[in-house]
Amino acid sequence: MNTKNLVLMALLVGVGAALYVVIPGINGGMKPDFMLTMMFVGILLFPRVKEVFLLAVTTGIISGLFSTFPGGFVPNIIDKFVTAFVFYAVVVLLKKAAQKVAVSAILAGIGTIISGSVFLGSAILVTGADIPFGALFLTVVLPAVAINIVAFIIIYPIIMNLVKRSKFTTALNQA
Repeated sequence: MNTKNLVLMALLVGVGAALYVVIPGINGGMKPDFMLTMMFVGILLFPRVKEVFLLAVTTGIISGLFSTFPGGFVPNIIDKFVTAFVFYAVVVLLKKAAQKVAVSAILAGIGTIISGSVFLGSAILVTGADIPFGALFLTVVLPAVAINIVAFIIIYPIIMNLVKRSKFTTALNQA
């Protein structure tokens, strides 16, 4: 893991955090998680265990700090960690296919569903609150999936082009 790659991962997390802060909430203040979108981009660029771990921990902590969900800090960390490694496993299995925008956008949508499910499930367990999982899944997670897919389709090709022009050592320019 070199310094340039760490800087790029930090930029991705920072952009995700900035987007998360400025995007207005839906359904009682809950927000689509652009940190998640940027984490997916980071995992596609750096599909190695160390980088995935670093991205999962940083996005989980920062998402938790900015969470508008009551008691959302710990569920955010759990969610990002689980989602990052499931997404990583799928990316490793699909290798070159996962680098295509259409395939990676579908993976981002599936990852968002996993993330939302793990977040809501862990929030229910951690807080012990009587939260309507199904209602929140339909009104928050599914719209977040659509928003994250659109954001991913816009952001990923831009980042791919920037990385190809640079001297970053990623899965994109090693393939």
